[in-house]
Amino acid sequence: MALLLPGGIALLAGLDAALLLLGLPAPLTTDRLPQVHGGLLVLGFVGTVIALERSVALRRPWGHLAPGGLGLGALLVLSPAPLALGQGVLVAGTLALLGVYAALWQRQASAWLALQVLGAVLAAGSALLWWSGAPVATALPWFAGFLVLTIAGERLELARVGMLGDGVERGVLLLGVGLFAAVVATTLWPPVAHPVLGAALLGLVGTLLVHDVARRTIRSTGLPRYMAWCLLAGYGWLLVAGGTWLLLGSVTAGPAYDAVVHAVFLGFTLSMIMAHAPVILPAVLTRPLPYRPVLYVPVALLHASLLLRIAVGDLHGQAWALQVGGALNIAAVLLFLLLAVWSSVRGVPAAANRKAARTERTEGTDGTESAAPHHEPEVVR
Repeated sequence: MALLLPGGIALLAGLDAALLLLGLPAPLTTDRLPQVHGGLLVLGFVGTVIALERSVALRRPWGHLAPGGLGLGALLVLSPAPLALGQGVLVAGTLALLGVYAALWQRQASAWLALQVLGAVLAAGSALLWWSGAPVATALPWFAGFLVLTIAGERLELARVGMLGDGVERGVLLLGVGLFAAVVATTLWPPVAHPVLGAALLGLVGTLLVHDVARRTIRSTGLPRYMAWCLLAGYGWLLVAGGTWLLLGSVTAGPAYDAVVHAVFLGFTLSMIMAHAPVILPAVLTRPLPYRPVLYVPVALLHASLLLRIAVGDLHGQAWALQVGGALNIAAVLLFLLLAVWSSVRGVPAAANRKAARTERTEGTDGTESAAPHHEPEVVR
């Protein structure tokens, strides 16, 4: 919890900065907040969460240097300290994350882990670009590549449970390598590389859509179905970002830039976080976060408000839709946080406890282990 807390602060500060960028009243107003909005959310918030989950999987104390460094860097970025100091600590945090992945690679080399390693390299590259004073628009493909490749690696790992063929794994890995190369090229040859990045992103998302278990679990019930809705909606927003890059090339400002940024970081990334929170956070914090149907409310609000923002605000140039959609985006994230805390405090619903008790009695009668509730949900493993 201590390592996760700075990431939570970075999230709240990033949402405050979003209000300022939208021209809306915000609880805090500083000159620095708007200029650190993107790096704060990608590295300070999502980076800390990813690094913490990976360090927990590593199970070595030094692995916590990664989430610790990213969280500390976020706090320093928000403090009166020189901005370069916080950015430098964020660079150190991403390098520590690479060290975590190196240790995990020695334990189990695989295609899905290779994608996450490539994502971590892009995270370090984005932090270095930001630290060097490069415009956020220049670092944007690196930020996006970090999140897309990391999440794609996790989804590929889960797809392997469904007896995914080696050829498909190699294909996804090749697409991931192509996306990685295109991201690097956007800094050197923006006009040529951005359409290639869009094509690689579309190919990667299309392949994941075909083989992701979410296409089957969408017909299930409870948590598996909830996760599937979040995942498939998130993939849809990545198609928007990939199509924009493919058709328009390098976008550094204006409506198209706003659409790409928020399709990737709100529509895709936050939807994936909402999908995995009931599974990942209990594993990290050792505290249950039971699924409840009310979690659909912030998910629906997020995607509906993002559709308003992009389709009406960006595409048709309606400033009111941009502000209303942006404000509702923030409301959706805050509502999800409140519901997650509420669900965790309330604990596992009584019906689930009764089911767990029946499972334990079944195990006790024959001495064998069946689908015990302390195992990870079927949709994950």
